[in-house]
Amino acid sequence: MAKANAAFMKPMNISSELAVIVGKGPMPRSEVVKGLWAYIKKNGLQDSKNKRNINADANLKAVFGGKSVVNMFEMTKLVSKHLS
Repeated sequence: MAKANAAFMKPMNISSELAVIVGKGPMPRSEVVKGLWAYIKKNGLQDSKNKRNINADANLKAVFGGKSVVNMFEMTKLVSKHLS
């Protein structure tokens, strides 16, 4: 179990598109997700009717591959493309 945690906490390189939102890396995946949610909440991007959907602004569209609405499960997959 400790190995899974160690891999999760490993600092990852962040793409320039994602760095606009969460800051420059490297940082662990958990910190990237925290930063994303802080950005989403600060800018009121969570859909008011369906809380699972994120309404992307220009910065998030760059991370989400041009999509304007993404659900939170799809968001994880799209963000992982920006981590290496």
